[in-house]
Amino acid sequence: MEQSTAVHWHGISIDNDMDGVPGLTQDAVSAGEAFDYDFVVPHPGTYWYHTHDRSWEQNARGLHGALIVEEPEPYDVDGDLTLVIDDWRLDDRSQIDEDSMGAAGDWSHGGRTGGLLTVNGSSTPDIDVVAGERIRMRLINTANARILGVSFGDLPASAVALDGYPIEPREVDGPVVLGPAQRVDVVVDMTGDPGAVGQLELLTQEGAAPGATFRYGPDEPIRTSFPDVPALPSRAPGSAALDLDDPVRVDLLMEGGAMGGMSAATLDGQTLAMPELMDARRFWAFNGVAGDLDMPLTTVARNRTVVVTIQNQTAFPHVMHFHGHHFQVITRDGVPSAQPDWRDSELMGQGETVELAFLADNPGKWLLHCHMLEHAAAGMMTWLNVT
Repeated sequence: MEQSTAVHWHGISIDNDMDGVPGLTQDAVSAGEAFDYDFVVPHPGTYWYHTHDRSWEQNARGLHGALIVEEPEPYDVDGDLTLVIDDWRLDDRSQIDEDSMGAAGDWSHGGRTGGLLTVNGSSTPDIDVVAGERIRMRLINTANARILGVSFGDLPASAVALDGYPIEPREVDGPVVLGPAQRVDVVVDMTGDPGAVGQLELLTQEGAAPGATFRYGPDEPIRTSFPDVPALPSRAPGSAALDLDDPVRVDLLMEGGAMGGMSAATLDGQTLAMPELMDARRFWAFNGVAGDLDMPLTTVARNRTVVVTIQNQTAFPHVMHFHGHHFQVITRDGVPSAQPDWRDSELMGQGETVELAFLADNPGKWLLHCHMLEHAAAGMMTWLNVT
């Protein structure tokens, strides 16, 4: 390409120098140059990789893909299907809308979204299925900023993993909600008749749209009743249990954006008023700092438990992504989580406060940012130093 770039291996807890964050873990790979990423994947699961340099533009152009790490023993299903879901903003020639790349309205509001929805790079693709089969569908939202709902209609479905981490099988009641960068593994039973046509539906703020078409072959069903959905092999995060009696506590206040009321923030060591921040294209801040990475949010010794309390005082939702670690949501708006799942990216609504707990077992400088990629570029970035 004519631009520099770097690759981040999203959700995979690898060595810090392979994490792919220019300015923090490596230099960007300049145009015409090369960099070898060399690491061992530690855990099975559904992950993805994407650009981490000018990601607000390069990811919108398609620089991302799925990365599936298989279990040592095959999971008991008839098929395994990865569905990469994305949106694209097109111009009046049905090409990628380049003129709107970096638009201030996107950066200061909800982020860049597009009107064309795709599954595995195609608009409403056909997916051939067999009546009576059970399929593991790995859903990955690779959009810059769009929150998606995925509906299987009347097909029985159970979630078995979130962001690569196994959970006890959980019946899907309504659409599966995916913020940008989030993944869900869903076991779906294909209960339609031979020759039938079914629909995978995508739900957005604008309404419902067809995502893919399930086309049943003519053969008789391979089964007419389905056993209980099996659990994936469980695994504990990190090398020790969380110590919630004596954690390192960190507060993170999210401010800014349109209608956010932020009047000033610090950038490069100087306090700037909002008009000056807007000139610098910084519309958001963490703890009053508009994306300046000179100092970490906190420094913590390896194998300490960290509890981060995040307050969303903006008018928009955000997806908070931790590099190098998975975390548990232990409370939301002061209410303990009934299902404290392990995640690497958490969708937060307007005005919400969440407590996230993780074990700092992976040393290095780890980015923490909003995965609405325009928000990250416009100030919603910080980092954690694990010594």
